[in-house]
Amino acid sequence: MTDAPQIAVDGLRDLLTVEEIDTGIFRGAASAEQPGRVYGGQVVAQALAAAARGVDPDRQAHSLHAYFLRAGDAGRPIIYRVLPDFDGGSFSNRRVVAMQGGKPILNLAASFHRHEDGLSHAVPMPQVLAPEQCPHFQEALAAAGQKLPAFLIDRLAPFDIRPCPPVPAGDLPQRHQWFRLARTLNPGQSGADPVMQRVILAYASDFALISTALMPQGLGFFSPGVSGASLDHAMWFHQDPPIDDWLLYTMDSPWSGHARGFARGAIYSRSGELVASVAQEGLLRVKPQD
Repeated sequence: MTDAPQIAVDGLRDLLTVEEIDTGIFRGAASAEQPGRVYGGQVVAQALAAAARGVDPDRQAHSLHAYFLRAGDAGRPIIYRVLPDFDGGSFSNRRVVAMQGGKPILNLAASFHRHEDGLSHAVPMPQVLAPEQCPHFQEALAAAGQKLPAFLIDRLAPFDIRPCPPVPAGDLPQRHQWFRLARTLNPGQSGADPVMQRVILAYASDFALISTALMPQGLGFFSPGVSGASLDHAMWFHQDPPIDDWLLYTMDSPWSGHARGFARGAIYSRSGELVASVAQEGLLRVKPQD
């Protein structure tokens, strides 16, 4: 019997494993057979994977900052040029330019840090229902009378996503959702690859984040007349993310205006450990409906 979720997870791992074609030059596979706008999380994740190549494995990414410049084509491979700007005693820094058709579509900078012990604190995880008590993403959409487009079904196939019921948050638009890989990333192998853990988390961090800025108007990306795109994306990795287990993505949006929206995210392990923080600004346009 075919294990469709495992095939989807294996396909995601292959998509995010970039190929080195020359010194400092990498190629990321196309994600679709037909033309269409490439998913921003894919470009960020592949760029991070390229940046990590050649960095001392004792140093893992602790932050990335990316600007989306042009819409990429999902039907074409993406070329990544990596500039090794700095290797110091504790940190390494890489710049990455993602290109299609000879034009940049994304600029990314990533910083890598060797493990150090030090002072620590973290905001506790919000109190929400356990993932087993939350509906599957597609069930929740169906209950709201909505349906996922086919391309989104394929994009989300490697993941099990469970949106949480709304939690009162005052005037701050906020959402919470659990997610994990639908199957084990490396079945039959011991130990997790910390680079790929971060790369997949970067891929997933773009899910639904900027749409949080549409919540005060009662809108979403599936609402008539709504169009949006990520403008920039920043991420800070606090721990190795256990991507085979449940992670809670909590998102809020303190501001929107001037056809832009700003959203923040925090990602927790099921045990309540803060794994990563995310921030994003996006273009949000709404065409008046007749």
